[in-house]
Amino acid sequence: MSAAGSSNPEFVVARVRARRGQLYGDEEYRKLVRMTPAEIARFMEESSYETEINALGSRHGGVDLIEYALNANLAKQFEGILDWSEGALYDLIARYLRKFDAWNVKTVIRGVYTGASQEEIESDLIRAGEFDDRRIRRLLEADSIDAVVETLEDTIYGDPLREAYAEYEESDVLVPLENAVDRVFYERLLENLPGGEPIRQYEAFLKAEVDFRNATNALRLARSGAEIDPAEYFIEGGELFTRDTLARLARNVDELVEYIAESGYADQLGPALRELEEANSLIAFEHATDAALLAYGDRLGTVHPVSVTPVISYILAKEREVENIRAIARGKEAGLSADDIESELVIT
Repeated sequence: MSAAGSSNPEFVVARVRARRGQLYGDEEYRKLVRMTPAEIARFMEESSYETEINALGSRHGGVDLIEYALNANLAKQFEGILDWSEGALYDLIARYLRKFDAWNVKTVIRGVYTGASQEEIESDLIRAGEFDDRRIRRLLEADSIDAVVETLEDTIYGDPLREAYAEYEESDVLVPLENAVDRVFYERLLENLPGGEPIRQYEAFLKAEVDFRNATNALRLARSGAEIDPAEYFIEGGELFTRDTLARLARNVDELVEYIAESGYADQLGPALRELEEANSLIAFEHATDAALLAYGDRLGTVHPVSVTPVISYILAKEREVENIRAIARGKEAGLSADDIESELVIT
């Protein structure tokens, strides 16, 4: 389908709800954390990942098979949603799915920077955005950061990356490039949204996502002690921080935690902030923001059941399922205990 014509939320939401019922729950995760990678793959073969496991099983095994199957299934699921969608609904969903284009751009840049092989980079790509196979192949064939930027010149990332490239050359750090990608994604995500109460609530959700990203970046900076200008990390569009506020708070963890604790997100993030203070665990905070967004999306999907919000809620939940299974498989490969692996999962 395309952005032309009228929207069809009733049809799309009905099909998305059916897929939502196939997602793994707490019981499945408890089983997976006690399995070997081979057993995890067999378990996946008996669920919605059957097609991908069977198609890839002759070429890959163990954790590699799980990784490739997860990414292929994620792409198929989201491509299906776009195929069903029409009109303004298509536009809203396509905008959100560009997050995977942004992920892929940053993954390729990091891979080229660290000298990873094409195969290693490709295994981490998620083909669920708007980039077609030709674009992905050209990105994988890029042998320098400059070549990556050149490949993206005719996309929304072209100008921002070209502007950030000069700073990258001076500093030899990827922060300017990665921030350029994130900024353009969120700017396009939030611009020129249509009217109506469901969209107003959806916009509030998107702003919360920006706030959480800014909060996480600020905490990373505050804990690192690095001499980096916090303003370079700031993403426009949220409501919790201004550029100046973020720059000031990112220099002191205690003040930053107190600021977030006194904000409108206190209820969602309170337990994680306490853990951050007691155990100095940024991972727990990041997991809490992920869980808060999942819960927020679920709530909006209930309040506005025939709108874009149930679709976005499913996208988040499916993405989280894939990340959880990936964390379990990688944890098993690394020899982590079941308790350690469970601590890496985001479950609401």
